[in-house]
Amino acid sequence: MRSCRGTALTVPRFRKLKLIMLIDILVAEIGSTTTLINAFNGINTPSPRFIGQGQAPTSVLEGDVRVGLNAAIKDLAKNLNAASVEYGKMFATSSAAGGLRMCVHGLVYDMTVKAAQAAALGAGAIIKLATAGKMSEYDMDDVKAINPNLILLAGGTDYGERETAVYNARLIADSGLKIPIIYGGNIQNQRIIEDIFKSAGIPFYITENVYPKLDLLNIEPARRIIHAVFEEHIVKAAGMEHIRELVTGNIVPTPGAVMEAAQLLYSDIGDLAVIDIGGATTDVHSVTAGSEEIAVLMTTPEPFAKRTVEGDLGLFVNAKNLIEMLGKDKLQSELSIDMDEVIANYKPIPETDEQFKLTERLCLAAGLTAVERHSGALRYIYTPKGRQTIAEGKDLTKLKYLVGTGGALTRLPHREKIMRQIADMNTASMMLYPKPERLKLLYDNDYIMASLGVLSKVYPEAALSLMRQSLGIEQKTI
Repeated sequence: MRSCRGTALTVPRFRKLKLIMLIDILVAEIGSTTTLINAFNGINTPSPRFIGQGQAPTSVLEGDVRVGLNAAIKDLAKNLNAASVEYGKMFATSSAAGGLRMCVHGLVYDMTVKAAQAAALGAGAIIKLATAGKMSEYDMDDVKAINPNLILLAGGTDYGERETAVYNARLIADSGLKIPIIYGGNIQNQRIIEDIFKSAGIPFYITENVYPKLDLLNIEPARRIIHAVFEEHIVKAAGMEHIRELVTGNIVPTPGAVMEAAQLLYSDIGDLAVIDIGGATTDVHSVTAGSEEIAVLMTTPEPFAKRTVEGDLGLFVNAKNLIEMLGKDKLQSELSIDMDEVIANYKPIPETDEQFKLTERLCLAAGLTAVERHSGALRYIYTPKGRQTIAEGKDLTKLKYLVGTGGALTRLPHREKIMRQIADMNTASMMLYPKPERLKLLYDNDYIMASLGVLSKVYPEAALSLMRQSLGIEQKTI
């Protein structure tokens, strides 16, 4: 059993035996500003339990992640009315220091590049640059300026075009960068790609082709290896060097952990989408194969499990974007609030009735916009044979559930009204999205989906049971 008392948690010796709480598993969510600690007991029993949460400011930028982690553990102990806690294992998700920043490079944008993007996004990455075809020196300058955590190199179907991926590999190898590379392109290039990066002393990883045949996506192998590479290299990042002194289990990008949770939940209840409206971004995850009727109309393949991240839709960092989108004067009239005063005192967590009104209205706008961007749509084209209907984008028509997670959709007073409007937004029936009143709503009431996603890598049954508890779903009986 690992001790988390430390200097901040030390208590008088005569009180230790009574006030130390033993916890099976802690899961840390190391965010850009806040570190959360979720505690779970009974992991190896038929009745696992979520027992509490602590939080503290993230300390990665101060040079040592342990400061924030220990402070969050101290807060957890306080919330559990204990002087200190001891734990068996700790897992972690992280989006600190800019999250998992990736660049992806492929051959054709609508084929290998989009497949590589889907793999990276599904793993929880923030894509800072995507290029199609042979990279230029200017592209390489952009990569150097971005300094990503990982590069995903794709290009060519299996036994198809070979030259572009090899050219791009050599350009990267000659750049002087030592960023880890994942190659997921034409399998005929694997040996030469290996020789290029090995000779340059660059860490590299080979995975299956993300686009092995025309109109066939194969992103799951790449998604899994991105998690493995992230875990191997995140411990070397500034401020994260000592994370292994506390974290004994997996470390996964936070959005990637939510995707893991969504896929686990799909195996239990079927087609679903998860929406997380945050302070800086809005993420939508969907897990569905869509319908056979729409499949015959599709112009390009879409991933079974898809994530989109909207970097311009956030309730605090990007509140200005949402206010401009809706119109400041219109919001003032609609909400009957003094917009100048509310904006001047606006907080990440609303405190006044007026702030709550604005936050909820921005939350609705972010949710509607993000789901519309995530969802595909029907479109008419005109041919010599007349008008034809085609489908573009992700087919969500078979969704059964819309799940709300994150601070806003688990804590705002009128979350049900917001979620219902998002669920019923397809009034024109042109979106590839369920018609009004078809979707059932679920809420991650304990705000633990990301924690359960990383937990599911080792304890899938316990993670699913805990997820059902948080979502208010009746437990299945054997």
